[in-house]
Amino acid sequence: MFQAEPLDFTDKPAAYAELATQARGLLHGERNLIANAANFAALLYHALPMVNWAGFYFFDGDELVVGPFQGQTACVRIALGRGVCGTAAQTRQIQVVEDVNAFAGHIACDAASQSEIVVPLVRADGSLLGVWDVDSPHVNRFDDADRAGMEQLCAVFMDAVEAAGVAA
Repeated sequence: MFQAEPLDFTDKPAAYAELATQARGLLHGERNLIANAANFAALLYHALPMVNWAGFYFFDGDELVVGPFQGQTACVRIALGRGVCGTAAQTRQIQVVEDVNAFAGHIACDAASQSEIVVPLVRADGSLLGVWDVDSPHVNRFDDADRAGMEQLCAVFMDAVEAAGVAA
């Protein structure tokens, strides 16, 4: 049975490195996209301090559709280019939003969310799998260390996807 270890985020790079190790162990050998996404979301939601939502939106060829997540209920569908998730998906660039109320076109799925980080999930062949989204009820929750850490964690997730040959 997998058991996550508590992490101290006073040293964010070290905490993210340890969390990546835990994620790698959790996903190792599992070939199902939904199982891996669900466990990844649960691991990060419970490990990351000051977050109120963590989860996936998968690209169905037309729009983003909510996938496994932890937190309050979520918007089900998001158009490319709309909101923080749609912007990350369309631009294929990580979005770090200090104050979601200042982000033009922000979609308020949970009114408690005040800051957000979204990482596009791009396969080795360049196609879009979706996005990884984390929200916080605190303004300015995410910084450059979180950007680097989330990018590292998403690389672990995408390595598991690629290793499994998932076509979703």
